[in-house]
Amino acid sequence: MAQSVLWSLKRSVAAVAIIAIAAGAQAQTGGPPADAPQPPQNGTPAQEAAPPSAQETPQREAQDLAPDAMLPAPPTGAPTVTTAPTTGPAIGSGPASVADLAEGLLDAVVNISTSQSVGGAGAGPQAPQTPDGSPFEEFFDEFFDGDGSQGGNQKVNSLGSGFVIDPSGFVVTNNHVIEDADDIEVVFPDGSKLKATLVGTDPKTDLSVLKVEPPAPLKAVRFGDSRQMRIGDWVMAIGNPFGLGGSVTVGIISARGRNINAGPYDNFIQTDAAINKGNSGGPLFNMKGEVIGINTAIISPSGGSIGIGFAVPTELAQNVVNQLIEFGETRRGWLGVRIQPVTDEVAESLGLDSVRGALVSGVVKGGPVDDGSIRAGDVILTFDGVPVREMRDLPRVVAESPVGKAVDVTVLRDGKEETVKVTLGRLEDSPPDEDAEEGATPEGEEPMPDGGEQGEDQNGEAEQGPAVALGMTIAPLDDERRAEFGIDDSVEGVVITDVQDGSAAADKGLKRGDVIVEVAQDFVDSPTAVTDRIDALKAEGRRNVHLMIADPTGALRFVAVPLE
Repeated sequence: MAQSVLWSLKRSVAAVAIIAIAAGAQAQTGGPPADAPQPPQNGTPAQEAAPPSAQETPQREAQDLAPDAMLPAPPTGAPTVTTAPTTGPAIGSGPASVADLAEGLLDAVVNISTSQSVGGAGAGPQAPQTPDGSPFEEFFDEFFDGDGSQGGNQKVNSLGSGFVIDPSGFVVTNNHVIEDADDIEVVFPDGSKLKATLVGTDPKTDLSVLKVEPPAPLKAVRFGDSRQMRIGDWVMAIGNPFGLGGSVTVGIISARGRNINAGPYDNFIQTDAAINKGNSGGPLFNMKGEVIGINTAIISPSGGSIGIGFAVPTELAQNVVNQLIEFGETRRGWLGVRIQPVTDEVAESLGLDSVRGALVSGVVKGGPVDDGSIRAGDVILTFDGVPVREMRDLPRVVAESPVGKAVDVTVLRDGKEETVKVTLGRLEDSPPDEDAEEGATPEGEEPMPDGGEQGEDQNGEAEQGPAVALGMTIAPLDDERRAEFGIDDSVEGVVITDVQDGSAAADKGLKRGDVIVEVAQDFVDSPTAVTDRIDALKAEGRRNVHLMIADPTGALRFVAVPLE
């Protein structure tokens, strides 16, 4: 069985083979038999469908009655039992037609054609062999410059979709449709073509804005509010699948808030409306004719639609598009923290009533919260009044906030909620995703928690021997062990020298050379301090212990380890 793959939807030469694959699959699968009963049309309820023909009736009656023939006859005089009619609303079959809606939108949806020079003999894809006179011969020639030969520089062509958002000529599409393109051409439904210039692009959300110079105002569409869309709402996609411009498909919203690991701000709408390669950058409309998503990717074993498509919601896209038009780039808010998920174990160890928020594993030195307003070990619960339900909510809401805005941030610190005021910086392109990436601490981040100078009792620590806790052998971090494990001079704490296989610590990924910096938000500088704190937590009835761990470079993370 073919493995499902996440596909972006740009229509490239490599995708021409999908046409044959799709056709072959259809030939094997086929449709229902020609004489099969047809489903009711135009929303007609099933009970109002035409009765079966006289020839069909005996066979159908025999099928219906056969199970009852096995039941004992009811006793004489027994009351007749009937099934109560359903009183709920009948489930319709969707809109009877979207023809009028589509007709008013088609002129605003365009094809995006790009070309890119690929250097080196044989570097680009080659045209497949086709018989003379084959209907595909001209199709392949279009993509391979007529001869499919291996030149020193080959031109690779790709197709995608887009839509006009302003009569003056602004066009929205996906970044991956136009990425690295030498030439971009917009093809309109009437066949006219205009060269396009790139206004701005944002790889993090896979969005781009183009500009054409039309001789007359263009038909444009408007953005709707994707936040108002519900699972089960009808939607319509228009695009250029496999180069077939102006293709209209209809489906529903299957899910919201999907994270497909395409970028740091994933919040995709999932739809079963048929979208394929070439639909990239095309609009997903609601039944009011408003754009509520930009079609971006599909999951498929073959590259063709199986009813699992993803669109960037306008609640994310509209702000990005406006910034690209105004500035030619995105200007995102920046908090300057490193975060990781809050798990069940972490929530219990910190005294959280539920799994929510984003756990701060580090603070960027010189960043907006390097003044101590937010600290490593804090759990961010709300940002500017918006609840942070899970870790990935925070990067998105921070990025959508204006640079320089002062916001209230509610954190859980030492078991209590506190609200702090933070002024946002600007997230530059380098280094990327400080607010989004899990685990490792970025270069320049302060690796130590707040609490003043550390390591004043090095002589006392060195005299203590190793100890065992939670399946770990731990020892003082002296010069000898610092050299043995290559631990940076800035790191302080208690070093792990061994981890027992199958132990609670091993299950949580702790390893030799890791350094325990904090136990339950208290700094530790000796093996005894670690074991004493763990014993105290056990006495309190805690099921997990919250550890701050530094790797040899000083990068921090938090781990909740079950207490054995």
